[in-house]
Parts: sequence; structure tokens; C-alpha cells
Amino acid sequence: MRLTQYTDYSLRVLIYLAMQNNDQLANIKDIAEKYTISKNHLMKVIHELGKLGFIETIRGRNGGIRLALKPDEINIGAVIRKTEEDFHMVECFNTEKNSCILSPTCRLKHILHDALQAYLNVLDQYTLADIVTQDGLLELFNFQT
Repeated sequence: MRLTQYTDYSLRVLIYLAMQNNDQLANIKDIAEKYTISKNHLMKVIHELGKLGFIETIRGRNGGIRLALKPDEINIGAVIRKTEEDFHMVECFNTEKNSCILSPTCRLKHILHDALQAYLNVLDQYTLADIVTQDGLLELFNFQT
């Protein structure tokens, strides 16, 4: 299973925000510079994370972004499910575009489906708090505690 760049960036934004003090606002420019990724890509990601309720965006001169939930309330499996376009590992997972002649009798699709469910079940066991409690992240981001 490979996550899209969009999901990768979503997780990175959430990690960045979780590493800051709760009352401190971040901005897209700082996040883009820290990760050396496109500011335009981040704007789309941040907009969607706001719509999904993971982050809060504050407009205006002193605006910025911050987590809308506590890190232990943000489930990694939920983030991935909501930011990935689909989980079509193979053609037969997409019922609208499936033209594989093996589909009616293929057991592989069931095995892959089980593997995908196991993958997501593992991700469901972790929250953003589990990620940001790793040693070294504060130093990496140069944040003050």
C-alpha cells in the first residue's frame, strides 16, 4: 500500500501543528519551508484538513492554523481514510472500472482486501499523540516546550 503525497502532506501538517504550543498559531509559509514542499500544495491540504475538522483556520492579520482537536483525539487511520482518494489496490477493487476477467472467481482480491483491512486496523490503533511523543521531534522543529 502506498499513500498519496496528499495524505503524506496531511500527516506532516498535523505533526507540525501537534508539536507547537496549543495557543500558538502556525502559518503555511513556515510549514512549507520546514518541509521544503510547495506552499500551493499545502494550501489545498490545509483547506481540506479544516473542512474535515482536524485543524482550525483563523483568518485575518494575526491568523494562522492550529489543531482543532487534541493530538490524542486524532486517529491516524481516520486521517488516512479521509485523505486518500481510494483504496483500489488492484483493478477489481473499483467496481465501476473493473474489466478483469478473473473477478468472478479470483481469490486474490479477497486476500488483498483482508490485507488492506489489517493495514487500516493497525493504523486505527494509533493517534497523532503517539507520533509526536517520539524523542527528537522537538529538536528537529526547534520548538520550545
